[in-house]
Amino acid sequence: MAEEETTQEAQKEKKSGSLVLIIVIVVLILVILVGAVVAILMMGGEEEAIEPSTPAPKERSVKSNNTQRLTSGSQRTSASFSEIGPMFPLDTFTVNLLSESGRRYLKVQMNLELSGEELGVELDTRKAVIRDIIIRLLSSKSLEEISTSKGKEKLKDQIVDQLNMRLSDGKINNVYFTEFVVQ
Repeated sequence: MAEEETTQEAQKEKKSGSLVLIIVIVVLILVILVGAVVAILMMGGEEEAIEPSTPAPKERSVKSNNTQRLTSGSQRTSASFSEIGPMFPLDTFTVNLLSESGRRYLKVQMNLELSGEELGVELDTRKAVIRDIIIRLLSSKSLEEISTSKGKEKLKDQIVDQLNMRLSDGKINNVYFTEFVVQ
């Protein structure tokens, strides 16, 4: 009988020793996983600025109802400087980019090339609607979508299309980014 009790106690000690070992292993795995997640989050938070691939347009102010004429630095190669229409400057846009971490933002300043001077008045009266449309478009983009020159051109086309759908006195011919920073 004494032998049976010692055998049972030995088995209980083995079981409890195995259970402790399993618990230690599970805790170590959890600690490693948490450390990996923290390391990934810390590395993903590095700030980077993406400057435009082409220099910002240089402008000469010729004010007339909040419009300006672009004199150099056009991104369109087919149009000469004399063919560029009046410009409508917009205030700076600062939006969060679409990302999993939510830590990227885009700061953009742009000018709209108008088909005619009369469109400037309509844009002045609908400035809040225009800003809303552009903010929605910009904040729906991810860093990967806008970091290439092709992505920027696609964004310009989308802005032009969305704004032209809502205008009646003319149309927007092009969008020129004068500042484009991603962090």
